[in-house]
Amino acid sequence: MRGRQQPQGRREQRQEEREVFGRGGTATRYRMRQKLVAFGDDFWIEDVNGRRAFKVDGKMLRVRDTLFFEDTQGRELCKIQEKLLRVKDTKIVEGPNGEHMATVKKALISPLRDRWVVKIGDGPDLQVQGNVLHHQYTIGEGRSKVAEVSKKWFRIADSYGVQIEPGQNDILILAVTVAVDMMAHG
Repeated sequence: MRGRQQPQGRREQRQEEREVFGRGGTATRYRMRQKLVAFGDDFWIEDVNGRRAFKVDGKMLRVRDTLFFEDTQGRELCKIQEKLLRVKDTKIVEGPNGEHMATVKKALISPLRDRWVVKIGDGPDLQVQGNVLHHQYTIGEGRSKVAEVSKKWFRIADSYGVQIEPGQNDILILAVTVAVDMMAHG
């Protein structure tokens, strides 16, 4: 017998992940620009074919800086704002009508890898784990991965990809990715 045997459940979970996130999998892929956060600037999130999918509008407001996510017709989908008067970095993702979608915070203790906690308004909390500074990390619920971020998928130097499992709220996962990027590289 070579190596350790995995429990049956974990083996099945890894096979399912390969079907979703593997080459030719069912996950939706987006291309993001590295160093994308500059308030006052706009940028586009593109699909895997290079078509514009979402616009991120970096408006500078009097009280705090805000990023607005819009569809290709300019309709607001969500926004990211910094939580004021916090000891550690916290970003709030709100829907177009001000409803709370998520709170993104850096974990207090992260000895070897970056770790972030995402409190979802009406769903299970998510964890962000991996090398955030190098855009190599996963977003998941416990052991289940719902999204993966990687620089491997694009040859363009200042880009990285976000793969999202079918059935997830793509705009929320992309907003979480941008919030984490802002806190890690800001």
